[in-house]
Amino acid sequence: MQLDRLVNDALMFAAGALLLVLIAQLFGTSRRRGLLPMLVVVAVGVGSLWLLGRYSGRITSELLPTILREAALALVAFGTIQIVVRFAFQTVMARRGIPRILDEFVIALSLIGYAIFRLNAVGVNLAGLITTSAVLTGALAFSAQATLGNLWGGIALQLEKTCRVGDWVRIDDLTGQVVSIRWRHMAIATPTHETIVIPNAMLMNNKVTVVARHGEERTGWVRVVPFQVGFSHTPASVIDVVTKALAQADMEFVSKDPAPRVVCTGFKDSGIEYAARYDLTDVGSYFQGDSQILVHVYAALKRVGFDIPFPHRVVEMRADARGEAAVQEIAHREAALATMDLFAPLTADERASLAHELRTSLYAGGDTVCSQGEPAESLYLLARGRVDILGTDAAGKPHRFATLDAPGYFGEMGLLLGQPRAATVVAIGEALCYRLDKRGFDGIIRARPALAEVLARVLAERQAANDATLQALDAEARARHGAGRAKDLVRRIQQFFGIAG
Repeated sequence: MQLDRLVNDALMFAAGALLLVLIAQLFGTSRRRGLLPMLVVVAVGVGSLWLLGRYSGRITSELLPTILREAALALVAFGTIQIVVRFAFQTVMARRGIPRILDEFVIALSLIGYAIFRLNAVGVNLAGLITTSAVLTGALAFSAQATLGNLWGGIALQLEKTCRVGDWVRIDDLTGQVVSIRWRHMAIATPTHETIVIPNAMLMNNKVTVVARHGEERTGWVRVVPFQVGFSHTPASVIDVVTKALAQADMEFVSKDPAPRVVCTGFKDSGIEYAARYDLTDVGSYFQGDSQILVHVYAALKRVGFDIPFPHRVVEMRADARGEAAVQEIAHREAALATMDLFAPLTADERASLAHELRTSLYAGGDTVCSQGEPAESLYLLARGRVDILGTDAAGKPHRFATLDAPGYFGEMGLLLGQPRAATVVAIGEALCYRLDKRGFDGIIRARPALAEVLARVLAERQAANDATLQALDAEARARHGAGRAKDLVRRIQQFFGIAG
C-alpha cells in the first residue's frame, strides 16, 4: 500500500513537471531544451516505482527493495526539482537576467533538503549522527571553507555583474576573455590559446580590471604603447612627427576615428618617454595592434633621423663632442644676428662677442615669451618658428596685432630703453629664441658710443614703418618723421646705458 501511494505521488509530480515543460516550450525560453532530458528522468523514476510495486514480491532480500525504491524516488525528485527551479528562473523571471549560478545553487540546496527528508523518512537519526561526530563535522566544515568561499564568490560575481561571460579582464599581468563563471572558478581564455582557471575567492580578494567597458556599457579598448626618444630631440618635434605618421598609416585593428594620439609622459635615464594612445577595434587583437603601432613609430623616427636610446653596458672611449657642439651653436647665433637689421651696424667681431652673450630659450606651442606691461631689459631674436604679437586695442579689447616669422626680433625697446613690454608674445608651435640682456649688450655699446645714434635711427625707422598713424604717409614723409624721432631715441639710449652725449 505504501509503495502504491508513492507511485501515485510520483505520478502527480510527473504531471506537474510535464505541464511546466509544455508551458516553457510554448514561451520558447532559451534553455527549454534542458528541460526535456529532466522530464525523461522523471518518467524513468516513475516507471521504476511502478515496476517495483508490481514485482517487489518476487524479491527475497529485505534491503534491496528499499534501495531500489529510494533510487527511483531520487530520480523523480532530481528531475522535478530541476524542472521547477529552471522554469521559475528561466521562464517566469527570465526578463530579470538572473545569473545561471543562482538557479544551480537553489537546485543544490533543494536536493540537499530532499536527501535530509528521505534519510529521516527511512529512520536515520540525523541529530544523533551529528552529535556523535562533532569532531568529524568540524573537520569537514574547516576543509570546506575554501570551497564555500569560492561558491559565495561565484554567486557575488554574477549577482553584482562585476564580470560577465564575454568580458575581457586583466588580473595582474594576465589578460583574457571570460568564457565561464562556475561555482568554484572563473575560466579565462587568453589570445595565446590558453585557458586559465582562477578560484572565485581569489577574484573577490584581488583587483580585477574589466577592459573595453565603461561602466555597464561595452566600448572600445584604448591602448597605450610607450616608446623613448633621445634627449637631443624636442618633445614637440617628436610628437608632431609620430602623430602625423600614425594618422597617415593604414593599420588593421587600429581606429582612424579617433586617430592615434602621442603624448610626452616623462623623462627617463636613457631618453624622453612618450606614449602612443590608440583605439583598438578588436579587443582580442591587442598584440597585433600594439605591434603595428611600434612598427610605424620606429619607421617614422628613422625617416627623420631621430635616435631611439638604449641602455649602455660598455665603456666607450671617445672625444668630447661638446666643444664642437658649442662652436656650432655660436656660429648659429652669429648667423641669426647677421639677419637682423638692428645689428647690421655691428662689426663681425662685435657680433661674435655678442653671440656669446645670447641665452637659448626654447618655447612650446602656447608658451608666453613675454607679457604686456612687465618690466624689460632684454631683446629676443626669433631663430626658428613663429610667434603671435598680442595686446589690447584702443577700446581695451584683446587684439592680435601681428604674426612674426623667423628670422626676426622683438622686445628691442626693452633692451635699448628699458621700456616695459608693449605687447604679449605667444609661441605658435615650437619656437627657438635667443635672449639678449642689457648686461650682455652693455660692453659693446660702451666701447663704441657712436652705436647709439646708428641703433636709434634703425629703431626710429622701424617704429615709423609700423606706426598705424603713419600708414598713409609716403616714404619721404616717413623718413622725415623717423629722423625727428631718432634724436629723441639717441638721448634715451645714452641715458639708459649711461653714455655721455
